[in-house]
Amino acid sequence: MGIIAWLIIGGLAGWIAGHIMRGGGFGILGNIGVGVVGAVIGGFLFSLLGLQSGGFVGSLVTAIVGAVVLLWVIAKVKKA
Repeated sequence: MGIIAWLIIGGLAGWIAGHIMRGGGFGILGNIGVGVVGAVIGGFLFSLLGLQSGGFVGSLVTAIVGAVVLLWVIAKVKKA
């Protein structure tokens, strides 16, 4: 995938994860950042579980799962 696809998937994943975890987005740059980092985390978690995803939808799902995990961890760290 090209850099444009990474940014689109990152932005969508960050926006969706923001709505899932706290009811709002983080702005365009925040959404992209959360989504791209979430994609890395999701890819790592999926590989640990032996799961693979392909295509735009698979990449988006992987990024959303990772972004939700990232936001959950951040919320737990902030509480502590």
